[in-house]
Amino acid sequence: MNRIDLSPLYRSSIGYDRFGSLLDAAFQTEKTSNSYPPYNIEVVAENKYTISLALAGFQESELDIQVENGVLTVQGRKEASAEAKNYLHQGIANRSFERKFNLADHIEVVNAELANGLLIISLVKEVPEAMKPKKISINGSEAKVISHKSPEDVAA
Repeated sequence: MNRIDLSPLYRSSIGYDRFGSLLDAAFQTEKTSNSYPPYNIEVVAENKYTISLALAGFQESELDIQVENGVLTVQGRKEASAEAKNYLHQGIANRSFERKFNLADHIEVVNAELANGLLIISLVKEVPEAMKPKKISINGSEAKVISHKSPEDVAA
């Protein structure tokens, strides 16, 4: 299965043009993706997430974290060791990598820390006030905002 038919979604949704290309890219990446470095994506609280990458042997100076156009990129650069080592078994991957994560709208990276071989990246979803639900009046030709209600107010 190479493509997914998203035409039912497009019939009743506006502004999800990028969604189809994200799905296609995800399926292509899944086929060719390597598993290094291993990582977890965790929902910590409502609108708060963490990405944890297992980076044994990496130092902060060897890591680069960037966000550009909704894509979080984590890169690790390991220089080849000058001294030759004679391993009986080498199970610890000690190589350069690049891992990319597509971020949804309004997801911001707020912190990154390296501790005990784990790089922990904290993210938060900050919905702008203009994007929160609002009630629109029907009377008159001009749409007037009656009230802004946050999702927390609606749930209460």
